This record gives sequence, C-alpha cells and structure tokens, in this order.
Amino acid sequence: MDRLEHLEHLDKHLADELAQVARETIRDELKQQTRKQRRTAMLYAASGTAALYAGAALALAVGLALALVMPDWAAALITAALLAVVAYALRGAARPKHPSAHHPGGGHGIGGTPPAGPPGAGTAVPPMPPVPPGVTGTAGAATGAPGTGVPGPGTPAPGRMSAPAPRKGDIDPENPQYRA
Repeated sequence: MDRLEHLEHLDKHLADELAQVARETIRDELKQQTRKQRRTAMLYAASGTAALYAGAALALAVGLALALVMPDWAAALITAALLAVVAYALRGAARPKHPSAHHPGGGHGIGGTPPAGPPGAGTAVPPMPPVPPGVTGTAGAATGAPGTGVPGPGTPAPGRMSAPAPRKGDIDPENPQYRA
C-alpha cells in the first residue's frame, strides 16, 4: 500500500513539472513573438511618420511653385483643394466595391434584398409556393424521378447554392438531423 501512495505522489509531481515546463515554454515563445510584432509596429509607425512629412513637403513645394505665378493666397487655396481631391480619391479607393452583409451598414447582402428578420433571429423559412415547382400532372415529375428532367427534393434549383428548405412532408422526425 505504501508503494502505491509513493507512485501516486511521483505521478502528481511529474505532472506538475510537465505543466510548469509547458507554461515556461509557451511564455518564452509569446515573448519572442511579441518582441517581433512590437518591432514591426514601430517600423510601420516610423514609415507612416516619414510618409506624412514627405507629403507635407510635397504640398509645400506645390504651393511655393504655384506662388511664383499667382498670389500666395491663391496658391495655398489651390494646394489645399488638390490635397482634398487626393484625400477623397484615396477614401473612395479604400471603400469596398460591393456592399455585403459582413460590413455594418454595407447593404442588404447577396442580391440586394433585405434580410427576412432581425439579425440573430435564426434562419428564416421562405414562403411556400401554392404548387410545388416541377408539377406537370404526372406522378414522376413531382417527385423528381429519373428521366423526367425535374430535380427531386433536396436538389438545388438552377442558380442556387443550396437545396430549398424541406417541406413539411419531407421531414422525418426519426432522422437525427431534424431533431431539436
């Protein structure tokens, strides 16, 4: 019995040591990654600062060049207008071309139709047509039998990415996929 307690103590001691080594290893790796990311961020900040001063010097040069042929106030006004046009063009280039549902206030999603319900309300079920698509009067056409040219239930319609919502008669309560 004494030997069993000794083995349990050794197991606990070994587990504690392994956990400590794992923590130290992870801590060291995170420090190295943080150091690299901090250096990268500082270089980007320095680059942005240098670009800002270069842009200011360019704007000053444009203003001084215009001041040679016109009054100083007009040269400054034209330089400011040019900077405003550049800022507007850059802002337009930064915007997404097609609004999507992933951007706040960016449209209604695919197809330009508004969502069926409030966000987070779950999946909306589209209204059912009065007559199922593909019904032409024959029994095989309504079920999507082979050779009829009509897709069966669960087959996406042409141009759709997924299958239509199941109809009430299509749901099998014994199938685990339909259980709540």
